[in-house]
Amino acid sequence: MAHLNRDDEVDRIVLAWQRERPDLDVEPLTVFSRVSRLARHLDLARRAAFARRSLETWEFDVLSALRRAGEPYRLSPGALITQTLVTSGTMTNRIDRLESRGLVERHRSPDDRRGILVQLTPTGRAAVDAAMSDLLDVERSVLEPLGPTERTELADLLRLVSGQFDD
Repeated sequence: MAHLNRDDEVDRIVLAWQRERPDLDVEPLTVFSRVSRLARHLDLARRAAFARRSLETWEFDVLSALRRAGEPYRLSPGALITQTLVTSGTMTNRIDRLESRGLVERHRSPDDRRGILVQLTPTGRAAVDAAMSDLLDVERSVLEPLGPTERTELADLLRLVSGQFDD
């Protein structure tokens, strides 16, 4: 991996903490401050990519869950709640708003007369597909400084660290 010889803002923060609190091991800051800063930049880049397709981040989350479900791009509200980590009331509101925009439709569940299924419309599918392409372009450009092996190594390392938070 190419090592940079220039200091970044995190290096300056770490040096300041080392100067002010030499009794602390501030080494975790060298990783997590960069991860935090990168997450903020990615959040802004994602929002911009979705905005180009007139989508909010939460809209993309719901539409992409439906898209990943495969034909006929249909899930129960419960499955959407599980995949997007929101409450039932929040999901109902989101489905209402997406339905009013013509991006999803509600259908009666064939297996449960009281249940409903949320289905991606052709308009919703086109929107999420275009937004996903835009998102991948942005994310690919962020990873441009890394070669294929470095990208794989980074993904593996992040999987190892973040895996402790998965169910």
